[in-house]
Amino acid sequence: MMDLPARLEPVLAGLGYELVMLERAGRGLVRIFIDKPDGITIKDCVAVSNHLTHLFTVENIEYERLEVSSPGLDRPLVKPQDYTRFAGEMVTLKLRVPLDNRRKLVGQLVALDDGTVKLAVDGKAVSVDLRNVDSARLKPAV
Repeated sequence: MMDLPARLEPVLAGLGYELVMLERAGRGLVRIFIDKPDGITIKDCVAVSNHLTHLFTVENIEYERLEVSSPGLDRPLVKPQDYTRFAGEMVTLKLRVPLDNRRKLVGQLVALDDGTVKLAVDGKAVSVDLRNVDSARLKPAV
């Protein structure tokens, strides 16, 4: 079986988009989240969906339904470069192993430095090993 995200990343980059995340769900659903610096519109989703429908047919990639969408305001941070790109933003981290009896941290993302996520939580510097991050998302302003 081919590594679908690795196959799609250069295709989407060529179209001007970033592959944020790919999910395979039941009944042949392939869900793809895309982004670009100035945001995603419905037109972007339609264009990518049409392009990938043709690509999947040509490359014989099995799927029943394809969904293409924006990652949303609470965009997940998936790749190490996401932590650099969104430095200065508010984030929510869910941890695999608690840190000071907390599995969830909300704070300002300072940096990713040598595999360590640096945050400012309630005015205090907090460091979390990236391997201990179960999920990370931007925290939209209220």
